[in-house]
Amino acid sequence: MTEDVAAFRARFREWLRDNVITPGPDEPHALFLKRWHQTLYQGGWVGLSWPREYGGQELGNVYDVVLNEEIGASGAPDAPRIGYLGRALLQWGTEEQRRKYLPGLLSGADYWCQGFSEPGAGSDLAGIATRAVRDGDVYRISGQKVWTTYGDYADYCLLLARTGPPDGRHKGISAFVVPMRLPGVEVRPIRAITDESEFSEIFLDGVEVPAENRVGAEGDGWAIAMMTVAYERGAADVGYLSKFGAALQELRAELATSRPGDPLVRRELGRLEVLYRVLGQHVARRLRERDGSDAPPGPEMSVDKLLMTQVDQELHAGAVRLLGPSALLGEATSPWLRRYLYSRAASIYGGSEQIQLNILAQRVLGLPR
Repeated sequence: MTEDVAAFRARFREWLRDNVITPGPDEPHALFLKRWHQTLYQGGWVGLSWPREYGGQELGNVYDVVLNEEIGASGAPDAPRIGYLGRALLQWGTEEQRRKYLPGLLSGADYWCQGFSEPGAGSDLAGIATRAVRDGDVYRISGQKVWTTYGDYADYCLLLARTGPPDGRHKGISAFVVPMRLPGVEVRPIRAITDESEFSEIFLDGVEVPAENRVGAEGDGWAIAMMTVAYERGAADVGYLSKFGAALQELRAELATSRPGDPLVRRELGRLEVLYRVLGQHVARRLRERDGSDAPPGPEMSVDKLLMTQVDQELHAGAVRLLGPSALLGEATSPWLRRYLYSRAASIYGGSEQIQLNILAQRVLGLPR
């Protein structure tokens, strides 16, 4: 913790006191998060470790950790979830693509989604069937994607499609930037158990995408996907470190009113605090490892995903236990119940828990299949 980092923390903490926003009446959560993203960007708090030529500040990765910590401590909305998609374009995009897409992604002017999963290929990403066929200066893309976060609000989608043989598995997959308003793109929201529609299905029927929208060469899609999901498994890259910190602060405040001085509450809050701090320290170490390195994260990020899953599920299960009936009953659906139900999916999305354990066993520890 250098003097510069400490000064940054103090400035950001002071800024948060006066600039945290709240949702408007009936404002969709996706649009509220976009407005918060733009507020942070206008304050100079987005893209801290990004290159300056695309709107970043080229600070060390430790500043991203501080940002997440302070957002969480203040109870502010989540940090913007742009790191994992932006890194894919930084690493694999052409200079023209980076200059065209990254400023809008960074500023929050453009909303992005990720078109990876399919009905027949969730955790088995190599089994995707969506197909892209080259026709002169365009690709015609047909297929279906599912579990696409805020796909109905997105301007662009980083999408995987098969350009090689149907049975090519991870070979012959390519990545594309698909504008979501193109003819042939249909988005259908999915109503989840939380009574929200964060996820969508995307149907593509002969969608003509300019060949210049392909990211990397034909067949680079698998490598791009693996790098993208590696970043997606980082709690700071997707804003979850800040999300968990804010939830813990909120829970602590509610219990101070409903169960003051209860030793059982104190013990359980202490346990949850330890889990959150362990995750935070691990994230800080992981981001420090990136400083001065051009190499993207690798299979070791499965550790981060497992830790993130544990904190998410333990935190929200603990909240429901401690709050008791108030978390389950009331005039409106409790936000804690919705969060608990959402946390149950943490061991599935971004690669299931079993997939993460296999990756660590085979690719990190070198164990036999």
